Amino acid sequence: MGNTKSGAVSKEILADLKLSTKFTETEIAQWYENFKRQCPTGRISKEEFENIYSKFFPESDAQTYAQHVFRSFDTNDDGTLDFKEYIIALHMTSTGKTTSKLEWAFSLFDVDKNGYITKSEVKEICTAIFKLIPKDEIATLADDENTAEKRADKLWNFFDKGENERVAEGEFIQGVLENDDALRLIQYSPANFKSRVTQSML
Repeated sequence: MGNTKSGAVSKEILADLKLSTKFTETEIAQWYENFKRQCPTGRISKEEFENIYSKFFPESDAQTYAQHVFRSFDTNDDGTLDFKEYIIALHMTSTGKTTSKLEWAFSLFDVDKNGYITKSEVKEICTAIFKLIPKDEIATLADDENTAEKRADKLWNFFDKGENERVAEGEFIQGVLENDDALRLIQYSPANFKSRVTQSML
């Protein structure tokens, strides 16, 4: 089963992805075949990633958020992601509050990659997240989070920091773990997000 369904995926990558994403071997193998067809070099560019990611949010503007997601996984700044990085990126952007996902969320908000988050960075990412939300959903949001600015203010207040202070990774993770509202505000994932991802990769 493993040899026929995993195709050209190395055993190490397959095992790692099954453990870290909880995707099935069949899903990973199918996605790898599709990935190789779309990206014969074995790497995906930022533009290609943005195009694919935008398909998950057909009613919204996902380009800015996709750029930040790509930046957070392009750790060597070479402008590309390999298959493993690509699948983990898709997995991490779905809902959840495992430590690994929150560590990734911190890297997403740490726009300048200096190890800290400022309120301006929170506002920048909240603005990108807000663009993912369809207009009909925005109309149903609470008054204190129905704009990107209000969302950023509400999230920042959970960290008990001043306007010009900054948040370290441990403080960020603790603040989100202790507040369900904070967890909700750092992400946006439609109820059928995984099915959209699955369909796009088959």
